[in-house]
Amino acid sequence: MDIQVQRLADHRWHATLDEAESWPCAIGRGGITDAKREGDGATPIGCWPLRRVLYRPDRLSQPDTQLPIAPLSPEDGWCDDPGHVAYNRQVRLPFPAGHEVLWRDDGIYDIIVILGHNDDPPVPGAGSAIFLHVARPDYGPTAGCVALALDDLLSVLRMVGPGDRLCVRADGAPQP
Repeated sequence: MDIQVQRLADHRWHATLDEAESWPCAIGRGGITDAKREGDGATPIGCWPLRRVLYRPDRLSQPDTQLPIAPLSPEDGWCDDPGHVAYNRQVRLPFPAGHEVLWRDDGIYDIIVILGHNDDPPVPGAGSAIFLHVARPDYGPTAGCVALALDDLLSVLRMVGPGDRLCVRADGAPQP
């Protein structure tokens, strides 16, 4: 099963699951790209496996999903330094190289679905920390991720499992 991310006739971005349900979503401030580069703020075009879920246990109970799942802790981060051997990998804080903090105050990382973008193996500079996560209330742009409202993300998680993908589409055609 694929989650299709596309711009619909209303000119807004939506995530659609098997064309049965559709939810508004946010994408990167740099739009979409088929040439993702670290720091460009763009959401990469293509299909990315749903690897696993991380969640804030102090803010919500474990989401219902068939995907592998683990709680976050304040020491969790994600390396975004293309020159480091841990590039595009989860790391423990403190961490000596460039990284994102996953334990955030703003709630957008209360649930993170790790996507299989640039991870097998990571190519330095080809983009890191591309997630499906919680949207801001105004659906403001992300740094390159796809974001859904919390309740919508919880609904999606109940329907997906291992082998499912998130597909970012440049046009109306489904990604292979």
